[in-house]
Amino acid sequence: MFDTVLVANRGEIAVRVIRTLRALGVRSVAVFSDADADARHVREADTAVRIGPPPSTESYLHAGRLIEAAHRSGAQAVHPGYGFLAENTAFAAACADAGLVFIGPSAEAIELMGDKIRAKETVRAAGVPVVPGSSGSGLTDTQLAGSAREIGMPVLLKPSAGGGGKGMRLVRDEALLADEIAAARREARGSFGDDTLLVERWVDRPRHIEIQVLADGHGNVVHLGERECSLQRRHQKVIEEAPSVLLDEATRAAMGEAAVQAARSCGYRGAGTVEFIVPGDDPSSYYFMEMNTRLQVEHPVTEFVTGLDLVEWQLRIAAGEPLAFGQDGVRLTGHAVEARICAETVSVKEGARGFLPSGGTVLALAEPQGDGVRTDSGLAEGTEVGSLYDPMLSKVIAYGPDRATALRKLRAALAETVVLGVPTNTGFLRRLLAHPAVVAGELDTGLVEREMDALVPADVPAEVYAAAAAVRNAALEPVPDGGWVDPFAVPDGWRIGGRPAPVTHQVRVPGHEPVAATGTGHVTAGRVRVTVGGVVHTFHRAGDWLGRDGDAWHVTDHDPVAETLRGAAGAHGMDALTAPMPGTVTVVKVAVGDEVAAGQGLLVVEAMKMEHVISAPHAGTVSELGVSPGSTVAMDQVLAVVDPHESGPQDPSAPDPSAPQPSGPTEEAAT
Repeated sequence: MFDTVLVANRGEIAVRVIRTLRALGVRSVAVFSDADADARHVREADTAVRIGPPPSTESYLHAGRLIEAAHRSGAQAVHPGYGFLAENTAFAAACADAGLVFIGPSAEAIELMGDKIRAKETVRAAGVPVVPGSSGSGLTDTQLAGSAREIGMPVLLKPSAGGGGKGMRLVRDEALLADEIAAARREARGSFGDDTLLVERWVDRPRHIEIQVLADGHGNVVHLGERECSLQRRHQKVIEEAPSVLLDEATRAAMGEAAVQAARSCGYRGAGTVEFIVPGDDPSSYYFMEMNTRLQVEHPVTEFVTGLDLVEWQLRIAAGEPLAFGQDGVRLTGHAVEARICAETVSVKEGARGFLPSGGTVLALAEPQGDGVRTDSGLAEGTEVGSLYDPMLSKVIAYGPDRATALRKLRAALAETVVLGVPTNTGFLRRLLAHPAVVAGELDTGLVEREMDALVPADVPAEVYAAAAAVRNAALEPVPDGGWVDPFAVPDGWRIGGRPAPVTHQVRVPGHEPVAATGTGHVTAGRVRVTVGGVVHTFHRAGDWLGRDGDAWHVTDHDPVAETLRGAAGAHGMDALTAPMPGTVTVVKVAVGDEVAAGQGLLVVEAMKMEHVISAPHAGTVSELGVSPGSTVAMDQVLAVVDPHESGPQDPSAPDPSAPQPSGPTEEAAT
């Protein structure tokens, strides 16, 4: 076994790997950019090395600096985590050239399976069924469009060099092919340095099932059962579980053997995942999609049901040890479910439902652990969450003897999770896990999008405003010092000759209309307890943040006079297009003086590895344009102004253009 291992990653990924290194008595080396100098993974490692400024291209993606850090710290091996350089052929080869052990497969295996076109051809030759799609590499836009028409709509565009859903585009309308191909190429080029695309048949209501494999350097390959990853949003997994309720023992064994053959076909070594698309109405008709040549975000559910530490086996295999068990030695016991907590804020403007990357400072934090519950996290109170890296913050995993118990324990664990100061999707995940279709195991990759209205409430509960008012009342109350308290300083609503008037506070939650709220309750440093409708509600609190059962609200004071003045000062009003989050402008499609239609995409803003199209709010003329490609923008910064035409009301059947439209999912655990 190695004496010292450098972890070439950050956040919860690095913390997870460091935990196993500590258990094995191996010295851990963390790396950090200037943005992460005080991050949790830096604190928990035995030693840490600065590798550059905040941009990932100058730090976490800079192979030379990582290798230099390994040499300076005395590391014999490099664990790439999952994301960043975990599937980078050049980095794996550079480690070998520098005399470092890359804890993962060979550069040749990464290159082969990283090229989805070659990967499909390779596993097909090994007898593994593949999804019907285009053949050949380096297809032009015209050839891709031709293949799509030949396959028939709907189709899925996929970057050949990428993974984790980034750059994938589902196209149902043939007329949109050209735009979607251009956008997919742009995302692929920006993320992977390679804009090669392929096109595949889209299976409606598919299930996404993947098989975990382990292969040593002595010719032994086993599979560790499957994971169900069908609960997704824009091709990005949000909930994963093991095993899948869809598979019977015969299908499980057949898919497991297919995964083993796929691993053998590329001479695989280490931990890897073979992903399949499975028609929900015919589980026996499974198709190979791709092989992820790294540890997966969702590996903890496999660890729970097998009792194996996959990071430990990555280390042992990389150190030259053979597997200590064969296929007959793998036992699946119980059930495990994982939820991914991401820095996201929910947009409900004018009935729209959508998630945008968020940021902020973690003001209060509580993460459940123990009794079959595990949280893998990179968070700590005071952590700054920005727009530079992937939005995934942590994962909560629950285990039980059966699926119903695991689901129940995970819902309870999410209710106990507190992250105040940064908007997250925790409450959304808890509601998703309680959805009748999820409870029944009737899953598919489109379920989340179909049920979004039910999973994302449009309104803020009345008790949230009451709790906010109670906090403000408490702040107004004079603190007695043992002496006399002026009764006129007490905010009790007292008035001469009449019943006391309630003290009213104007408050608002961003994205919602202001509310005149009243409320009294028990307020402490970290909690608020209020009674609404005869029910006592308890909230966690930190600053202007309130949290309950996984949900969190940023409740601010509303000053109608100041807002009116700001509105008067901002002459553009609804004509202005503003940045929905801090990020970088990657595309500008218009110039000042251009005539645009309502809903037309004008700019693209990228944040946390996700692109968002900013569309015209109405038909009109671009009168101002304050950014160019490469511009860094702050949240709510004015990007452009569209002066409306005076030609009458816009088409009521047109989609709501006021909300930014996400155009691509984040890469799976790219941090």
